[in-house]
Amino acid sequence: MQRTLCIIKPDGVRSNNVGNIVAMIQKAGFRILGLKMIRLSKEQAGEFYAVHKERPFYGELVNFMSSGPIVPIALEKDNAVADWRTLIGSTDPAEAAEGTIRKLYAASKGENAVHGSDSEENGRLEVAFFFSESEIAANTL
Repeated sequence: MQRTLCIIKPDGVRSNNVGNIVAMIQKAGFRILGLKMIRLSKEQAGEFYAVHKERPFYGELVNFMSSGPIVPIALEKDNAVADWRTLIGSTDPAEAAEGTIRKLYAASKGENAVHGSDSEENGRLEVAFFFSESEIAANTL
């Protein structure tokens, strides 16, 4: 089983699509290990996206991600990273496949409704950024 991180971004929260996105996650067979609504400070957003610090869009991304509440969700599934990235679709909603989260709920490349980890290692690191182990639901079944 792999872990990956979903973040429903401020635009996804503002447009009242949290429930729609969570429903798609569950329908796709992901197990939700943790879910909460928080608001990142600019410093926290900068720390989370530090890998993009030298990119021209970094400041805009930090400002956007700290502009309103977000919903981080720790997910688990076999092949979680690849399956999640397939479900969310291309970064640019105009290029995203039909039926993907971004095609349905994103407004633009910059405000694209959700974040998805890009590797198994980053999935683990990103889940740990938002959730302590005590906040992760253990599989007791």
